[in-house]
Amino acid sequence: MKIVTVVGARPQFIKAAAVSRVFAGRQDCAEVMIHTGQHFDANMSDVFFQELEIPKPAYHLGVGGGTHGQNTGRMIEGIESVLLEQRPDALLVYGDTDSTLAGALAAVKLHVPVVHVEAGLRSFNLRMPEEINRRLTDHVSSLLLTPNEQGIRNLAAEGICGAQVINVGDVMYDAALHFGITAEQTSSILEQLHLAPSAYWLATIHRQENTDDRLRLQRIFDGLGRAAATVVLPLHPRTRKRIADMAVQVPGNVRIIEPLGYIDMVMLEKHAALIVTDSGGVQKEAYFHRVPCLTLRDETEWVELLDMGWNRLAAPMSEGFLDAFELSYSKGSEDHQPYGSGQASLAVIKAILTLAQGN
Repeated sequence: MKIVTVVGARPQFIKAAAVSRVFAGRQDCAEVMIHTGQHFDANMSDVFFQELEIPKPAYHLGVGGGTHGQNTGRMIEGIESVLLEQRPDALLVYGDTDSTLAGALAAVKLHVPVVHVEAGLRSFNLRMPEEINRRLTDHVSSLLLTPNEQGIRNLAAEGICGAQVINVGDVMYDAALHFGITAEQTSSILEQLHLAPSAYWLATIHRQENTDDRLRLQRIFDGLGRAAATVVLPLHPRTRKRIADMAVQVPGNVRIIEPLGYIDMVMLEKHAALIVTDSGGVQKEAYFHRVPCLTLRDETEWVELLDMGWNRLAAPMSEGFLDAFELSYSKGSEDHQPYGSGQASLAVIKAILTLAQGN
């Protein structure tokens, strides 16, 4: 069978690395990858494909830099053209980006079954573009592969249930296990930055709700300034531009560095004392590496990490936000593993093959 996979952003490259490795080892599956170009900077894209040993995409659409509507429309047009040429048995999308939605819409209108990996996640905040993308993608998908039981419950509440909904576990956990070992063996980022393990905080800031509001973004940096440790911040290009354009003041303890490849980022995550982020993927990676996390959002789709004590929410405009950076953070519960056993990629392939046999 032939599968067309659509990726466009860093978290999708990581997920695809885990699943594509399984595809490559099989004779009964052929994968054709489309890179939309949503993350087009070399540090945001090319280095990931090299480090994660993902095959070079067969198609690169070069879409990026525009508004959500501009990007999504251009992606749909480009993906549709590839689907008409390739005639795949199914289209595979990951997560909740504009690339995800564009792939799903292009495929469903051509009657190509859509497989959504990381289905069923909900933040219940429709101001987030990601929430809109994930909801719409779920409602046009033929196979919905959730990373946890909460995803099953969320989909059932929207009337999506049955054999097409499967909890396969989290493919990012597969990647974390595999590349965590690689990072320890090959990364020298701690030495390059002169960092001692557990002596620094690691931060990421990229979500539109945080970067496009000057007051909110300044509050985040004010909070980071209260940290007793050095805060290492690999800076997303959009965030860097917003800081300059809006004259946001960056505290002296915040050490801004260029975006990192995945292996170096994993190494920094594994050895941080605390991770501060607005990224859904980094929240999970913090847990995978058993590092406490402070999330710079009003809500999170990973509610189980809140329940287990590994993650705490810090809403930037809340009254106690700044105090959150002066608290002591300890590790959470180890009572259960909500994201599977690290074999999610195999479960994804099995589910896709079952879908193909039923059509």
